[in-house]
Amino acid sequence: MKPDNPNRVPIDVYLSFVSSLSGNRMTLLAGVVVHVATCLAVAAKTQSSVYILLSAAFLLVFSVRMAIFRQFDRVDKAALSRAGIQRWERILVAGAACTTALLGIASGYAIFVVHDSFAELACIAVTMATMVSVVGRNYGSRLAVDLQTFSCCLPMIVCSLLALDFYRGVLSIFLIPFWLTTRAMANGVREFLYENVIARREITIIADRFDTALNNMPHGLVMVDAENRIQVVNRKACELLKIGAPERLKDRDLGAVLRYGARYSFMDASQPELILRQLTQVAEGNLSRTLVHFPESLSLEFSASRRADGGAVLIFEDVSSRVKAEQKILHMVRFDALTGLPNREYFGQLVQEYFAKYPKKNGPLGFMVLDIDEFKHVNDMRGHVTGDHLLCAIAARIKQACGNAILGRLMGDQFILFFPRAKEQASLDREIRRVHAAIQGHYEVDEVTFLVSLSAGYAILEGDAFAMDEWSVKADLALFESKSRFKGGISGFEREMDGRYIEQQKLKADLRDAVSAQALHLVFQPMFRADGSRIECAEALARWVHPTKGAIPPDVFIKLAEDMGIISDITRFVLFKACSECMTWPEHIAVSVNLSARDLRDADILSVVADALTHSGLGAERLHLEITESCLIDEPQAVRAILAELRARGITIAIDDFGTGFSSLSYLDTLPLDIVKIDRSFVRNIVEDNRRLKLLRGTVNLARELGLKIVIEGVETDEQLALLNKHRSTDLVQGYVFSPPVPSQNITLLQQGIGRRTVQRRRNKVA
Repeated sequence: MKPDNPNRVPIDVYLSFVSSLSGNRMTLLAGVVVHVATCLAVAAKTQSSVYILLSAAFLLVFSVRMAIFRQFDRVDKAALSRAGIQRWERILVAGAACTTALLGIASGYAIFVVHDSFAELACIAVTMATMVSVVGRNYGSRLAVDLQTFSCCLPMIVCSLLALDFYRGVLSIFLIPFWLTTRAMANGVREFLYENVIARREITIIADRFDTALNNMPHGLVMVDAENRIQVVNRKACELLKIGAPERLKDRDLGAVLRYGARYSFMDASQPELILRQLTQVAEGNLSRTLVHFPESLSLEFSASRRADGGAVLIFEDVSSRVKAEQKILHMVRFDALTGLPNREYFGQLVQEYFAKYPKKNGPLGFMVLDIDEFKHVNDMRGHVTGDHLLCAIAARIKQACGNAILGRLMGDQFILFFPRAKEQASLDREIRRVHAAIQGHYEVDEVTFLVSLSAGYAILEGDAFAMDEWSVKADLALFESKSRFKGGISGFEREMDGRYIEQQKLKADLRDAVSAQALHLVFQPMFRADGSRIECAEALARWVHPTKGAIPPDVFIKLAEDMGIISDITRFVLFKACSECMTWPEHIAVSVNLSARDLRDADILSVVADALTHSGLGAERLHLEITESCLIDEPQAVRAILAELRARGITIAIDDFGTGFSSLSYLDTLPLDIVKIDRSFVRNIVEDNRRLKLLRGTVNLARELGLKIVIEGVETDEQLALLNKHRSTDLVQGYVFSPPVPSQNITLLQQGIGRRTVQRRRNKVA
């Protein structure tokens, strides 16, 4: 790297070299004193007035150079261009060259004119010394070195040769290598310093960048030596640990710094040693990283690595946000978002932790499941927001009443409780019943008072092993027993329930096989005109005869099918079978098929119905589809859209069991209906109870005002039929008064029998 051309030298380095020409001014003062004194001494010895003039010239040049230096000092160096720096270089070099030229002239004059040994020795000695000083003072400018060495040596060489003295001529020739050597030395010094200046400049830039990166990195960094003394620490580390300014921590012991921070900041007194101990484990490879929690919700994650010299590099970051997010996620995973109670999985974990904490403790354990009675009606009547608020209020009361029991939310409107070991079963039984009684009653939510009852089932066990599924099954069996008796009741598990549960599971398996094998069969209950003169439709009813248990009631196996999720398979079977059977009946008789809530949850029922009609060849006008109000509880808009599509295809839509729900009247106006089938509960006492008859007639009149056809279900006596006909309260009658459910072939026979009776009545009238 040779800065032979100023244009190749960075301008700041070039300026520093040129500025060095005006430096070391005390050496200039010493030099001019020596120069003047030497000239005066030579003048006194030789009586030559030339040296007096040279003394005056040295003083004049020195004065001019000092004036130039002061002017250069006043120049704004930052504003100088490269050309401006070159101009100042030439000015400064010219002054220096004048001095060396005077020295060369003094030496050459002594050699060629004076011929005095003292004069020659004094002048040449001072000149040579000045040439050597050029290396140390004017190395920064190649031009200065060249001009000064040239102006010194040239007069002496020329005068030595002009003296025509052989030995002086040889000596003068030796000045040439001296001149070149001096010049080379100055250039070498300049090149060496230039390389070091550039290297230092690059190191400074790198150091500045490193310092900037170090102090702007989001991580804290501490570098320690083998004795655990701090060598490097950035601002982020000082901020996170609150240990003062970085410049004050150099060569301080890290442990002492941390202990100081513990004494005067937020850190606990025990944490410095904990940090150092864990960092040692991390640095030795026993831990990959360590997390330390500080007060004020600060969490720092540390990692460390050993250096080859025995020191270590410690890096840490603020992970408080991540820790909070992880804690929030963990809370969301473990706890129910609505009530804040442990969910089913975390409830099981808490119970397992109890067993791990008290492995040798003896005594009975309790497990209870709570179910809010008719909670669905709260959502239907008051909305889900109020329902959620009620759930939270119930959860809070259960939590307050359950004492040291572990509480969780099982699902929906069900809660689960684990009661730790008690001394005896009787006391645990009393505690469980006390909790159940404490949570019943009135709840004030959204300015509405709700009378809430909760059915409960519990199991008291002695086993040490916790099996969540097994215990929940036993409690569920007890809960089912409670709900089957009366609302708000509580029942403990008994072994007989287990047997019934096993039987139910076997029955479910048999039902699944029967549905797969299409082992169900259909019967049909006809719907007659009110005067009994004609069958208009017949409702298809599925029946199941078990190979060993005999006939299974429809309400039993249909409920099982809904629980098992195979009710849609039964619906498909009934649809295909009913449509095919209907094709064997007289053309005016339609068939009616019931749809479940599950059938209407998606649009697949549209393709199933279309396939059944296509497969059988039955016209869409001869197919009636019946729905209940329960079908509308979930996703009512989707159900309405499906029903509207079916009705648009020519299929008749009927609402079954009308009057048993809570919002039946609103359905008459909003649903795409053709027929209303009024539930048998409206007919049961109409002969004896005039109010029941009025209620029935009012409902019928409302339906007829909406253009709907009326079917009365459950008509069993002639008196009921006569009363309905008297008040013209129905269009069709379905019930035992005309016919129970019959096989498919009997529908045609019944219609033929009606026809024969009609013909006979006409003959009797004619006769």
